Amino acid sequence: MRVLVTVASRHGATREMGAEVAEQLRAAGHEVDEVEPDDVEHVDPYDAVVLGSAVYVGRLALGLRDLVDRQAGQLRERPVWLFWSGPVGDPPVPETVPDDVTEIARTVGARDVAVFTGRLDRAGLNISERALVALTRADAGDFRDLDVVRAWAQDVARELRQIARSA
Repeated sequence: MRVLVTVASRHGATREMGAEVAEQLRAAGHEVDEVEPDDVEHVDPYDAVVLGSAVYVGRLALGLRDLVDRQAGQLRERPVWLFWSGPVGDPPVPETVPDDVTEIARTVGARDVAVFTGRLDRAGLNISERALVALTRADAGDFRDLDVVRAWAQDVARELRQIARSA
């Protein structure tokens, strides 16, 4: 199957997760394109889509939200999976799911929604991001578990194989 993996990531940590997802899908035999959400003009060339986004200030990244607004109808017509990253620390905080995750999942008819712990590198933050991190007292560090990301991607690949067989 031809799969689009599109990930909105301001500092690169979530994009790296998307690259892991894409690699697992390729290893399972799928043709995968990795395209920034702002650069996706149409999703109709794809049999399936994986959407990913970091969460900033309790919301998915604007680029991903804009893509869903532009392509909602086309996304609903194919299998879509959604993942987001954002919680950091041990234990990871925040524990709440951003409201727009649920809304976007419903809008695109996502088959599954996964949350992965993220990475927080204070050195890469602009001044307003640093102020927000200070207010939330978020722990700095890389809390990502790429094995968990790979396992989820392998589950997506298995579902894609089943879809392809039943088509």
